[in-house]
Amino acid sequence: MRLIGTGDAEFKAFFRGIMNRGGGDDEMLRLAVENIVREVAARGDEALFEYTMKFDGYALTAASVQVTKEEIEAAAALVHPDDRSVLELAAARVERFHRRQVLTDWMDDGEEGVRIGQRFTPLERVGIYVPGGLAAYPSTVLMAAVPARIAGVEEIIAVTPLRKGTINPLVALALELGGVNRVFKIGGAQAVAALAYGTAAIPRVDKIVGPGNAYVATAKQLVFGRVDIDMIAGPSEVLVICDHTAPVSFVAADLLAQAEHDDRASAVVLTPDGELARRIVAEVTSQLARLPREIIARRSIKSYGAAVVTKDLEEAVELANIFCPEHLELIVEDPERIVPRLRHAGAIFIGPYTPEALGDYLAGPNHILPTGGTARFSSPLGVYDFVKRTSILSFSGPAFRRYGRQAERFASLEGLDAHGRSLAVRFPR
Repeated sequence: MRLIGTGDAEFKAFFRGIMNRGGGDDEMLRLAVENIVREVAARGDEALFEYTMKFDGYALTAASVQVTKEEIEAAAALVHPDDRSVLELAAARVERFHRRQVLTDWMDDGEEGVRIGQRFTPLERVGIYVPGGLAAYPSTVLMAAVPARIAGVEEIIAVTPLRKGTINPLVALALELGGVNRVFKIGGAQAVAALAYGTAAIPRVDKIVGPGNAYVATAKQLVFGRVDIDMIAGPSEVLVICDHTAPVSFVAADLLAQAEHDDRASAVVLTPDGELARRIVAEVTSQLARLPREIIARRSIKSYGAAVVTKDLEEAVELANIFCPEHLELIVEDPERIVPRLRHAGAIFIGPYTPEALGDYLAGPNHILPTGGTARFSSPLGVYDFVKRTSILSFSGPAFRRYGRQAERFASLEGLDAHGRSLAVRFPR
């Protein structure tokens, strides 16, 4: 893990490299995904099943593509009671947090003859992409499905590739707890295309949410506009701001928790304490050797990890606002003084006993967060992502006459004569 100071000559280039680690299009990958999306859009199930055999290695038919209720129940029944209780606790806490996000219709009739307002309508059908490759992520199922259910989405669909022909028991239980209505045995870019365009077996959805690999992310980007998506997920990241009060072992463990995701994940600590930074680097090296996913974490830490020595905490805050991290941990003596100045972060974790991993599982707030600097303009997934807004307007005759001439004049300013006439025709001749 690199130890570097903000005053070092190479710091700006190094920091820019970490921020841009997920940037740049892979043209070959994009072309491959474009072809998959185009084929599924044109040939439907035929192409979808061909790609499933090619990439995932199992045959599907229209009759077998859906995971049956009995299959889900049988898989979920395999979960150990202690593990079940953990998932149930997580689901309850995620639900309690997201219940606070429910939006209500409003109508303002305070002006005589005028009623204006807003109505919130849940999306009819949503698709959740559930990764099913090297690891299972029941937490992601809960984070996507629970807010959708709370929002009132009529039908929640999940897609996930199978491993060894069966659905993961923990994922199956999460699907039950999350209230998912239907599950299909498909994954990859072809699954995203099927959800976006619809096939004979797979219904078209209004929005696709959930993380995936580069193929899935590229496919979501390509189908955006035909359907809505949550975000383009890039490599995960954690930024830790700490001072002399931070336990070294805590900081190192939190950095490695992020680094084990994949070799492009980023784990950076900012501190004005140079000695603390050196101790953190040494502790990361020590803990790294004991990790089962050491190879992945080591690549991540070597390429995109750093202990950065800042001039003071103020400079650390400035860098954090430039980085716009997905996860921002704050382990300092007086965190409440700093929090108001942190403008861009997917989630802020305050204090030594609020590790990012707690938020991943059962703290309550959503862990599907903006990455790659997009926290500058976007937000965590939530109930508000599964509703759409409709404006409502009602003017009486007298109210129209109070504003109609001004609106007619405004139309003339824009050169839209028919707009003006549609207003003028409503005045008495």
